[in-house]
Amino acid sequence: MSLFWGLQLFAQTIEVCSNCDVTSLQDAINTAVAGDTILVKKGTYKEYNIVVDKPLTIKGENFPVIDGEDQGEIIRVVSDNVTIDGLFIINVGTSYTSDHAAIRVVRSENFLIQNVVLEKLFFGIYIEKSNNGRIYHNKVIGDAQDEYNSGNGIQLWYSKNIVVEKNIVQKVRDGIYLEFSDHIIINDNVSTDNLRYGLHFMFSNDDLYTNNTFENNGAGVAVMFSKRIKMLNNTFKKNWGTAAFGLLLKEINDAEIKDNVFEENTVAINIEGSNRVMYSGNDFISNGYAIKVLGACYTNTFEKNNFLYNSFDVSYHSKINDNIFRHNYWSSYTGYDLDKDGIGDVPYRPVKLFSYIVNKTPETIILMRSLFIDIIDFSEKVSPVFTPDNLLDMTPQIKRYND
Repeated sequence: MSLFWGLQLFAQTIEVCSNCDVTSLQDAINTAVAGDTILVKKGTYKEYNIVVDKPLTIKGENFPVIDGEDQGEIIRVVSDNVTIDGLFIINVGTSYTSDHAAIRVVRSENFLIQNVVLEKLFFGIYIEKSNNGRIYHNKVIGDAQDEYNSGNGIQLWYSKNIVVEKNIVQKVRDGIYLEFSDHIIINDNVSTDNLRYGLHFMFSNDDLYTNNTFENNGAGVAVMFSKRIKMLNNTFKKNWGTAAFGLLLKEINDAEIKDNVFEENTVAINIEGSNRVMYSGNDFISNGYAIKVLGACYTNTFEKNNFLYNSFDVSYHSKINDNIFRHNYWSSYTGYDLDKDGIGDVPYRPVKLFSYIVNKTPETIILMRSLFIDIIDFSEKVSPVFTPDNLLDMTPQIKRYND
């Protein structure tokens, strides 16, 4: 690193334009020495398979267009200490054997990709076995029609210590995808209208996801086989469909899901095989199911959440409950508070018998608003037979939080 900063003392700026001495980005890279800045002037440059193999700053002036003409990958970074800033990159080649990307970073350290616009792409930004970088304030807009011939907007694979912040990702397969990537910060991104997931990550531990919006994606956000995840202050909204959810948790342990908004999703949180997770301060608003527990979920805590106008607050696939529900607000709670301490005097039972019936026979959903359903739900509340008899919120709140 000290050698790199020493080279900065002798750094030069190389200009690229149609009437400059250097007319292509690749020629500028070949001409440059470590530490130089390449300034790409406004214009269109038809190039692909550009390789950045030395520490450089590549900066666009007024968003010059790098057009790959659907030939393949456009920019590949294979050096440490590279910055790419202010380019407009289009027409990445589609391939069924190679994951062509607009920008790929391979085995590199200390990279920065910012203020880049990507359109007509296969994969957008692909980070492979690279660490200590930042992906900041980019716009990734795909035109994906089918999952089999589309790629992901921002993808991290076997990478660590990377910040992904203030990006907009739309109309790709998965908006943001992580696999085997630890200590990642995903903050203040907007991932919408993607074919499959707004965010999808697997085998990635100790990651932090804050202040992101995941809206109108095929199936929301999928979180699988990961540990010590924190998801705070995110919005999961309008992820509708027969297999859609706001957030899918599968084999997640020792995590925090706090202060998020889940609004108008088919299933707000779908949980399977996840343990020791704290759910608190979340708003569940007008979802089909707020919480759907499929099984093998133990010692989780649900506290101080607002459950507002969901068709089903909690759905359970087991008669055994090892999870804690306490101090939540339930809009369908009809109990009383005689001592005026803000806590209902009658415990609330959030699992309805009808949710159990719908899980077994989905067609019965058409009976949802009938008097018959109200009667069987009431009878199950009085004397539980099919639902967990110890799944109770003993301290339901009379007023919603943040009122």
